[in-house]
Amino acid sequence: MGHTGTDTDVVIVGAGPTGLMLACELRLAGADVTVAERLSRRSDETRAGGLHSRTLEVLDQRGVLDRFLAAGELQPVGHFSGLYLEFDPSESRHPYPLMILQPAVERLLEEWAVELGVRIHRSAGVSRVEQDANGVTAGLDATGTAPAALRARYLVGCDGGRSTVRKLAGIGFPGTPATMTALIGDVELPDLPEEYVWGRRVAGGNFSAIAFEPGWHRVITSEYDRVADGTDPVTFEQLRKSLIRLAGTDYGMRAPRWVSRFNDAARQADRYRAGRVLLAGDAAHIHFPAGGQGLNLGVQDAVNLGWKLGAVIRGRAPESLLDSYHTERHPVAEAVLHNTRAQSALGRPDAQTEALRDVFASVMVYDDVNRYLRNMLTALDLRYPGDGGHVLTGRRVPDAGLGTPDGTTRVYELLAAARPVLLELRGGAGTAVAARGWTDRVDLVEARSTDSDWTVPGVGGIPAPAALLVRPDGHVAWAADGDGPGGGPALRAALTTWFGPPLPDSAIGPSQESGRGTF
Repeated sequence: MGHTGTDTDVVIVGAGPTGLMLACELRLAGADVTVAERLSRRSDETRAGGLHSRTLEVLDQRGVLDRFLAAGELQPVGHFSGLYLEFDPSESRHPYPLMILQPAVERLLEEWAVELGVRIHRSAGVSRVEQDANGVTAGLDATGTAPAALRARYLVGCDGGRSTVRKLAGIGFPGTPATMTALIGDVELPDLPEEYVWGRRVAGGNFSAIAFEPGWHRVITSEYDRVADGTDPVTFEQLRKSLIRLAGTDYGMRAPRWVSRFNDAARQADRYRAGRVLLAGDAAHIHFPAGGQGLNLGVQDAVNLGWKLGAVIRGRAPESLLDSYHTERHPVAEAVLHNTRAQSALGRPDAQTEALRDVFASVMVYDDVNRYLRNMLTALDLRYPGDGGHVLTGRRVPDAGLGTPDGTTRVYELLAAARPVLLELRGGAGTAVAARGWTDRVDLVEARSTDSDWTVPGVGGIPAPAALLVRPDGHVAWAADGDGPGGGPALRAALTTWFGPPLPDSAIGPSQESGRGTF
């Protein structure tokens, strides 16, 4: 259970992909975790339909990617506002989107969470959040086995765009209002004369009919300058009439599995942390779901926050580390809101926008433009702010092949335990000496890169570094080349910033001299 006087270390509100991924990350970091979910069972709504490169990479670095690959299908194309993008296999081991429906993602994440010891209470909506200097209490409107309240050291709202946690914590949610309405539903279309329809532009908007699985289609209709009241219920008949307005027919639409509504409102929490309450996923940001970025953005929020919150809970880092979560992730979501506003604008059904789309498509044939857009959508271009002394600092570490005395491995395989890794690639002793006070928290690994050059998305090939410090989320905190310092003040500063102060010499025992993974 949790810290003295608490039921658990962290309460996560919401058992969607973000909440479940965060629960797994926190368990790997050694925290006790309880998830409270208002729904009685997993939703059947297939809202999100894919995982991008960066999300596949973080699943790979935790050793669970094969589960997801077995449940989905890789697709070699993507789009920016319906204009096709091509992907470059050299930029990642996982360059192509994985088409996998959200219920499958949630099922696999929940199975992993349960394996790791996460407790999940369903039919447990949060109605009260009260925090003090020592913890936070979540009052639950619960049925079944869930308690009436949970006391934790921290609480994270992963409860969607209408987040109750965000409202109870008094966190603002500024942004831009909707300019259009889209309806979405999984239905049978017996009279559709083709296998699928993708983004067909017509007067008033556009529509799609996508065959994810045999026997049914996902129908999406988008009508501009037609903004629905978000509180009104959504019906199958509304979807049918919208398709008739746009396509002139309903293609025999029948047997709805589910129907929902979305729009292009774009809002973002003005702070991701209010004391002991934090936000992640749609609770922190909503946007037009263009390019399949939403679920991926939330999962990557979780991977950024999980190790930091776990380190604070375990006493391995100061509480101030949590402020870096907002510093790093708020600009990322801000950029996604920006590009999805652009994609919404490019979807308008008028002559001026059609001309703009033609011009836009004509420049997308250039490799640099295509690369810029695809890296934006997949987050391959992501670099967190900080010391830019090395091209790798702030970026995700490439999954380079490594040679060791025991055989070969990959960088990502070193991150399965979700611990930081100090990777020494050229046999120097400087890094080991500099990191001596952190070997209780950081694994020192000596290896050799099997390639002389590493590919960095958006940058190209760079010489393999001499040494680098990799955070548990896979981002590089410090790196040095062969002609640079092997350790010293810059490395110690990075270690202190991300993993707290060093142990005193008197506390360093023989078992801590080399860390977990020395080769």
